[in-house]
Amino acid sequence: MKYTFPLAAVVALVLIAWIGSSIPGMQYLFGVAIPYVAIVLFLWGFCYRVIQWAKSPVPFRIPTTSGQQYSLPWIKQDKLESPVNTSQVVARMFLEVVLFRSLWRNTKTTVYDGPKVTYESSKWLWLFGILFHYSFLVIVLRHMRMFLEPVPFLVSSLEYMDGILQVGAPSMYLTDVTLILGLLLLFGRRLVNRQVRYISLANDYFPLFLIFAIALTGILMRFFLRTDIDIVAIKRLAVGLVTFQPAITADIGSIFYIHLFLVCVLLAYFPFSKLMHLGGVFLSPTRNLANNSRMVRHINPWNPDIKPHSYAAYEDEFREDMVEQGIPVEKPLPAKADD
Repeated sequence: MKYTFPLAAVVALVLIAWIGSSIPGMQYLFGVAIPYVAIVLFLWGFCYRVIQWAKSPVPFRIPTTSGQQYSLPWIKQDKLESPVNTSQVVARMFLEVVLFRSLWRNTKTTVYDGPKVTYESSKWLWLFGILFHYSFLVIVLRHMRMFLEPVPFLVSSLEYMDGILQVGAPSMYLTDVTLILGLLLLFGRRLVNRQVRYISLANDYFPLFLIFAIALTGILMRFFLRTDIDIVAIKRLAVGLVTFQPAITADIGSIFYIHLFLVCVLLAYFPFSKLMHLGGVFLSPTRNLANNSRMVRHINPWNPDIKPHSYAAYEDEFREDMVEQGIPVEKPLPAKADD
């Protein structure tokens, strides 16, 4: 069920865009209204989630550490595994965000008869993650050429390097291949690895199917259905969306509306899914805090001001009850005046 429901949902989205865009007058809905709604939902949802995380109290320092912390001068500190200042935290975060350092250090645990436990290096997950995320990033940056006029040199250079092999006509982009490969490998991992398959839910498969459908429709537009779309009209629509002057000047083609609709669904779904690790990684106290509890007292800024209540004041307040219950007190009860 957790495979079929997400797949059926993506197929339904494709059919909605295909049938809806074929109805006269509905092109404006799929080409203008839905993209604007998706962008608003993405920006609002992203900011809302980040603000909610930023408002969450952090009562303790809980950085993930797996190395020697700062100690005596002659003991070598592991500055990346146990950072104690801002620069070391920034270096650690940089390697985590840019190079997926924690995935690089991933190990595989296997239990054999005996029982015997073994730990083995497992770099394949890191490779799949790098392939997918960087391919997705390059594709997003490459698509900026549709929204900008003139096209910046950086975007043009990135597009040239992406198609430098010049395979086929039009040229095949490397990131198209690596994105599909990364998706297939990540999906295959959830099927082959029984532990991962057991904990995987429908909302783990839906983004994979959705992104795969986006990539597939984009490849179909570029290589197989190129004559069915109007590139000039798409460029005008994209620039019009950015400048808030959208206009659909020609029959663009159903495959474009399917591709655009799936992208809009991904944008709207993004802030409310596990994909929000894009923003959450920067707000994770296990990563963005220094391991300096022995050097600096961590005070939670969200803690309310509490009036201290000393033991002497506590005993003054409850002395009579304490004596009645036989609890020792430091000061005896005052003598009562005779009636």
